[in-house]
Amino acid sequence: MNYKRYSFCLGFFIWAIATFAFRYFGHLFFLTDRQWVVITLFAGTALILGIISHIVFNKFRLSKPQSVHAAALLVLPGMLLDSLCLFFFDLVFPALPSTDGTIFSSWLMWAYACVLVFGLIRKRNIARCK
Repeated sequence: MNYKRYSFCLGFFIWAIATFAFRYFGHLFFLTDRQWVVITLFAGTALILGIISHIVFNKFRLSKPQSVHAAALLVLPGMLLDSLCLFFFDLVFPALPSTDGTIFSSWLMWAYACVLVFGLIRKRNIARCK
């Protein structure tokens, strides 16, 4: 499997798992009255997505431009599908109160931006083995 297909499929898989988790257990993640929980969620998201991005980039020995491309493909399924999920927020995420929609949307943008930044700041320029 090439890095393009792998990145896109992994992005879809991550989106599906996260959407399932927030659909049924969202109330456990966004405790907006506890700032430390929200800060931990944002920091943990950056850490986990950084590790996942690094693994993908290294698995396929991607150059910096390829890493940017892989990062875009990782976030594309989620960005497309989350635009629908946010439009139908109350239907898709019944475990989250409507008042948490703003912070949830902020977290989504943060997560997608993190992956894109990890692709952009990649320092290695590894030649891809053919």
